[in-house]
Amino acid sequence: MGVSWIASAEETSAAVARIEREFSGVVAWYGQATGAWWAMVRLRDKARLVEAVSPRELREAIVHARGWPWPR
Repeated sequence: MGVSWIASAEETSAAVARIEREFSGVVAWYGQATGAWWAMVRLRDKARLVEAVSPRELREAIVHARGWPWPR
């Protein structure tokens, strides 16, 4: 995965806040070291870590967390 979205700290914080408001119980963050967006998503029987290259893709990953392919 490569970095496709780079933002200021304020833009990053705002994106994380929007995602966490949109998806109750989800913890989201941008990994400065990895250059990826991450979220811990609660599923019915467990929690799942998902990774994405942008906030938009992270929303997709959260919605489809059970079958999301990253990280492996």
